[in-house]
Amino acid sequence: MITSNIIADSQKYIMNTYGRQPLVLVKGRGMKVYDSDGREYLDFVSGVAVNNLGHCHPRVVVALQKQAQRLMHVSNHYHNEPQINLAKMLVQNSFGDKVFFCNSGTEAIEAAIKLARRYSREVLHLNRFEIITMRGSFHGRTMGALAATAQEKFHKSFEPLVDGFRYVPYNDADAVERAVNEHTCAVLVEPIQGEGGVNVPSAGYLKALRDICDRNNLLLMLDEVQTGMGRTGKLFAYEHTGVAPDVAALAKGLGAGMAIGALLATDKAAQAFTPGSHGSTFGGNPLACAAAIASLDVLLEDNILLPAVEQHGQHFLQSLENLKKQFGFVKDVRGKGLLIGMELDFECKEIVTACLKEGFLINCTMDNILRFMPPLIVSTEEIDQLIDALTTIFSKR
Repeated sequence: MITSNIIADSQKYIMNTYGRQPLVLVKGRGMKVYDSDGREYLDFVSGVAVNNLGHCHPRVVVALQKQAQRLMHVSNHYHNEPQINLAKMLVQNSFGDKVFFCNSGTEAIEAAIKLARRYSREVLHLNRFEIITMRGSFHGRTMGALAATAQEKFHKSFEPLVDGFRYVPYNDADAVERAVNEHTCAVLVEPIQGEGGVNVPSAGYLKALRDICDRNNLLLMLDEVQTGMGRTGKLFAYEHTGVAPDVAALAKGLGAGMAIGALLATDKAAQAFTPGSHGSTFGGNPLACAAAIASLDVLLEDNILLPAVEQHGQHFLQSLENLKKQFGFVKDVRGKGLLIGMELDFECKEIVTACLKEGFLINCTMDNILRFMPPLIVSTEEIDQLIDALTTIFSKR
């Protein structure tokens, strides 16, 4: 079937919720994807930080094949070994003591919201329900996660929103302190804002939030959906700060391409969930957990991949900084590991389109910020290829 016919069917049968590029991707291996016309692209989007090990990593594929032959789904009325083994791996490599499994980052955030409210009421016996979140944040698109997302453009036409959220500026601990009141039960924050423009807070920000939460008996909850699973050069972004949260939401890279989300929590916070208080039909299914186990095995093996992420991220940042010096319309370059943003003084859709024509998939967020989230297996040579393409494209402006 020719590409134009496939896209026509997409427009006819699929709801118009995405501004899609005019190509149909049919295959992926490692850093590369291929469209229905056989053209090859280097993927610096990686499914929006999902394909952390690249496309169709062989160990993940084999794990899925083996598990699919044994057991794909079973109700959470029963135990299943892949779920238990994955939970054990996550706990042993994080601050957490307990895990709740779901299917996406949004669902993990919904679970965090419910856990925070229930913790205040059932454990602390306080009628507290408000959660402080940060302007520019993005936490998801279901109604609770949408209300937690402090960007008005996402709220339009979905009002009234779920009550109980107070918005303050990002990277401003004093604003959080001022926002705490008798109704506050938690603070929810991204260690680095992704959709909001790859905003990296100053050193000490998370420590200050931790102190505020400790003084006021609040839960500190991190949205590690985009920053987790090695994206910043450590398994979790909070590890760069020396600060441990009470709760953290995971998804995206956790399944290396399979849909899975998780909520990590300390025993103190997790005691708020009891049988019947929350659940998920597909959460922690054996197939998704098998993929996540294989993904974690690769990330943690031999301490090779994560240090390379930091090294390649520094190379990427420095290369973009060199472009900033060369082109006056580049306002800023920022990021950590392989989550990097380049802010321009114009809307960057045209740059995304130009890169597509040159065989590179990149992303634009907040209208004028190029966001780079390549698979963690990216090489310096592949980074340099993109830099060369950007140099040529920028030179034509």
